[in-house]
Amino acid sequence: MTILHDVEKLVARLAPAPVCDDCLTQTLGLSPLHHADFAARELAGVNGFERLKDTCGLCGETRAVTVRR
Repeated sequence: MTILHDVEKLVARLAPAPVCDDCLTQTLGLSPLHHADFAARELAGVNGFERLKDTCGLCGETRAVTVRR
């Protein structure tokens, strides 16, 4: 599987809770952070995925998140 596919599956599974890049990185065991950021940006605008500034459903921090509506 690709990082993009892993990120897509995790965000979809946690929907409707938004997930920040840091939590995506930690949960999926990715390194470095830019892999999750790149994958999340790729998903934006596709199949109901959005990127916005909101509170992460996992860590509670307000930052850029990915959510599936």
